[in-house]
Amino acid sequence: MNTDPASPGSPSAPTPGLRRALGLPALVLYGIILIQPTAPMPIFGAAVAEGQGHVVTAVLIGMIGMLFTAVSYGRMANAYPTAGSAYAYVRHEIHPAAGYLVGWAIIFDYVMNPTICAIWCAQAAQNIHHLHFGIYETGFVLLFTALNLRGIETSARLNAVMAAGLGVVILLFLGAAVHYLQLHPPAGAAAWIRPFYDPQTCSVRTVGRGAALAVLTYIGFDGISTLSEEVRNPRRNILLATVLVCLLTGVLAAIQVYAGQLIWPELKFPDVDTAFSDVAGRAGGRWLYHTVNAALLLATIGSGVGAQLGAGRLLYGMGRDNAIPRRFFAAVTPKTQIPANNILLVGALTGVGALVLTYGLGAEMLNFGALLAFMGVNAASFMRHFVRDSTNRRWGWFVPLAGFVVCLALWLSLSWTAMICGGIWLTTGILYGTWRTRGFTKPLGEDSEAG
Repeated sequence: MNTDPASPGSPSAPTPGLRRALGLPALVLYGIILIQPTAPMPIFGAAVAEGQGHVVTAVLIGMIGMLFTAVSYGRMANAYPTAGSAYAYVRHEIHPAAGYLVGWAIIFDYVMNPTICAIWCAQAAQNIHHLHFGIYETGFVLLFTALNLRGIETSARLNAVMAAGLGVVILLFLGAAVHYLQLHPPAGAAAWIRPFYDPQTCSVRTVGRGAALAVLTYIGFDGISTLSEEVRNPRRNILLATVLVCLLTGVLAAIQVYAGQLIWPELKFPDVDTAFSDVAGRAGGRWLYHTVNAALLLATIGSGVGAQLGAGRLLYGMGRDNAIPRRFFAAVTPKTQIPANNILLVGALTGVGALVLTYGLGAEMLNFGALLAFMGVNAASFMRHFVRDSTNRRWGWFVPLAGFVVCLALWLSLSWTAMICGGIWLTTGILYGTWRTRGFTKPLGEDSEAG
């Protein structure tokens, strides 16, 4: 009998698992790639319009809320190293019904993400060669869907190369911005601080509206928690990486939009959706206009493909738990191992949404779902690390409560149109959940046998 403890046949042989190879620097790089270093550029024009300038302040307010939420995500990832989603955290820590509603809100977030990517790509493509918006929009939606149905995913190395390329674009823009501002400096000290505070347009409501939109800059940081099983010292590094990514993203975003507002202090743009391309053109000429436009177009195509796949996987996870009909949403194509039903459904919703929504409204609707999910994670962290953990009651309440309050304030700052559309979506989810559970008299999710 083989008694070697390392041999496969030995009863004490280690169970195969994922290799814990990622350190803190690799995690931070992964998070920055997820968010993209140019994240504030596509949203710049809409944030200027909503916040009446004040984009730097809006980005920094969003960063504060995301830093608290990042701590809550990191702590929940330590508690549930294989769950990795707001849906799972809320479901386990608060109640399956609350988890279902958070999951329903996240669906809204995930469907809106490829929608605004398709809108932005169509607008950017028109800057290269003018065709009807609907032609470009339909083409990009079909591209996202086709790539996902074929199971094509970008490699980690390609993502790193793309992030490096976008970093070069940022450096080119900042270099051109410094040169432009040397030749055309803002008039007076007040002009230099106007991106932070403009007394003529500043109000709690306008800054809040801008911040509620600027939160889009940080969407994606929660993806770090999905790598818990591949990280060295995950209890320390997941939390620290999530916070560092939010902090670095916020600082880099603030620098970009500050330079952008100094170059273009007006509140009107030729095209609000691709406003940053016009800013780059003013700073560096047509070559920089086309460089920034093309770089953001390629980056947004990648984001759109990834966002649609993420939406399909979320629907698959909820279908597998039977929170939504398992037969349709948990079906996987054997050859590609892709939830094709979900990809096609999200593609159809993306196509319709991109034709009827503006980029700004779509971004606010995305944040409606994302901020609800963030509030859910903060509430779950509060329950676990304060209500249930008697050893941590002195400070266990502060971070999740602060994160919840800031996210709630940002959520309440969304436009009435976004709130109405999101409210209709949530009401639909509640009605559907009521029907599935016969008035919530039966359990939701994986315990349910309905559907």
